[in-house]
Amino acid sequence: MKTIQSITLAALILTLAACNSNDDTAENTNSAADIAPTNTQTTTDHGAENKSETSIGFEMSGSNIEEATNVPEKEKTALIDSFTEYMESFNAEDTERYMKTISKNPEGFNYEAEKVKIEETFKDFNTIRTAEDITIIEYDKSQAQVFSTIHTSFEQMDTGAKLDQKGRQVTVFVKEDGKWLVSSVYYIGETTK
Repeated sequence: MKTIQSITLAALILTLAACNSNDDTAENTNSAADIAPTNTQTTTDHGAENKSETSIGFEMSGSNIEEATNVPEKEKTALIDSFTEYMESFNAEDTERYMKTISKNPEGFNYEAEKVKIEETFKDFNTIRTAEDITIIEYDKSQAQVFSTIHTSFEQMDTGAKLDQKGRQVTVFVKEDGKWLVSSVYYIGETTK
């Protein structure tokens, strides 16, 4: 049972790796106090009181996700490519490549803490994340929000214990040096097996 609890905790920490507390001065502790119990539907609003005064563009209930209509085709392609690289670099367990998808000045987490957490995750777990329903739901020339349904499959390296989790996520991108980079992540878990 302890193994399942540790893998469940790690799964939720990983899901929240790019989040912080609502306290602007708090460091990302990735502690059990930062996450909700498993097998419940809860909202993780780490940083949801957006410091840039831009609201997150989806509700945590219902299934109707509306695509932003003001996204130029070139920017739409660039955003989807950036989101895809964010997911693929994680699945490749390539820390350097993954960190290139992350903003150097994120609003939702600490860049250096993210690097440490990702290195620990890659060392301790085989993890695959897949995304469906990828939709740009908010856009302006400097910030965009990408909705997706995420399935995460974990396997703890030393014990072989497994966990699958599905949830909905909004990944907030900012434009830095002409590239779309992850600045914050908002996630709600739907199921845990």
